[in-house]
Amino acid sequence: FRRHGVAMAKRRPPTVHGLALIDKPAGMTSHDVVSRLRKQLNERRIGHAGTLDPDATGVMVIGVGYVTRLMQFLSGMDKTYTCEVVFGSETNTLDDSGTVTATFDMGELTLDSVRSAATKLTGPIMQVPPMVSALKIDGKRLHELAREGIEVRRKPRPVTVYSFDVHGVQVEAGVNIASIEVRCSSGTYVRTLAADLGTLLGGGAHLRNLRRTTVGDFVLADCTSIEDATLLEPITALRSMTRVVADADTAVKIRHGRSFPAWEGSAPWAVVDEAGALLAVYEADGPNAKPSVVLAEAIA
Repeated sequence: FRRHGVAMAKRRPPTVHGLALIDKPAGMTSHDVVSRLRKQLNERRIGHAGTLDPDATGVMVIGVGYVTRLMQFLSGMDKTYTCEVVFGSETNTLDDSGTVTATFDMGELTLDSVRSAATKLTGPIMQVPPMVSALKIDGKRLHELAREGIEVRRKPRPVTVYSFDVHGVQVEAGVNIASIEVRCSSGTYVRTLAADLGTLLGGGAHLRNLRRTTVGDFVLADCTSIEDATLLEPITALRSMTRVVADADTAVKIRHGRSFPAWEGSAPWAVVDEAGALLAVYEADGPNAKPSVVLAEAIA
């Protein structure tokens, strides 16, 4: 294999395959988690289904080997977060890792007033992504621009907040602190929700102690620490998907990428062999089912 006349080693095909569910500790970037697992598992091909901020903790869904090809079906899943909203001050990162940029005298907030404001941020809303995000503009990530002191105009994006629960409000050293839980669509920034909540209450706010508790139907109870990372069977990645069992003859056709009449149940379909091993993911194509990802040959 050559590139620009220089001989290059062919990349070793992945040999370790599975799904890892990690409770990410604070202080690690999502890339740090992937790098650690590459060393622990001796496998280069590893990818995740959604970034978590360095200070945040909680559920990370990680594909190893050919299971990285399944992350496309998981990255758009709804997510649930818990955190605390600190009222009376705004920061340049919208969380407590940043520098305070403004302060406000907001008096003592009641639980009812905070809950009332939260209802205005529930449902389909338009949200401006924060500068401290991994979104790219003109090929550069926003957080990279933010570190350079550059702020660019960001277009509001549609997101959905399915629930915005305020569990309590307490006062610490004269500061109102609200404990919240948010279930939202993928791409929602909870730090922006916290800042907007402060604005709606006549001042400002930032968040602290952000924790992701669910990704789709994966929950914290499914997770291990990164030190105790366990690889689950590839089919686990698609456990919420409609499952189709293929007999031996059908499995051979699937390995060759054949289409079939659509199966019962909602698409896409996770197709497994009679032993329960994942063969492929099929998507609807009119009255038929066509292959989207075929793993049978890769992990046979």
